[in-house]
Amino acid sequence: MLKAGSPAPRMVLEDTTGQTVRLSDYQGKHAVLLFFMRSTSCPVCNRHVRDLVNRGEELAADNVAVLVAVPEDREQAATWKAKHQIPFPVLTGRRESPHEMIGLGRKVFGSMQQSGSLLIDRQGIIRHAHGATMPTSSYDKKGITAAIASLRAQA
Repeated sequence: MLKAGSPAPRMVLEDTTGQTVRLSDYQGKHAVLLFFMRSTSCPVCNRHVRDLVNRGEELAADNVAVLVAVPEDREQAATWKAKHQIPFPVLTGRRESPHEMIGLGRKVFGSMQQSGSLLIDRQGIIRHAHGATMPTSSYDKKGITAAIASLRAQA
């Protein structure tokens, strides 16, 4: 898993429409909160995403763009996004999963997909990094809120 204070990885992902999304596209414009779901069928992860949706205006006011990364393919991700009316870009990997790109591989004999989050500032530096095997502890709301508050203080 990546560490706070380190440069963000050069990730090239794909959204549900097939468009290329690079983390570097946001550099200099927005901070980015990237939430990595264990699976679109995970009820706990879905609750976490719903909280992000509910906090959408607050996050936008802090100039934080929210991206949701899923391990499923683009078709499954698009179906899930439409069904749950997710307003944020939903991203998948092209050659490898977004999770693998940042070190959130499968744990517990390779069967449990890890989930977590990254907050990347406008300069491309990771300000918050959190990962977990169990979905109940994958959404560090307090840590994310504190990291956004520190970005606000730096502005």
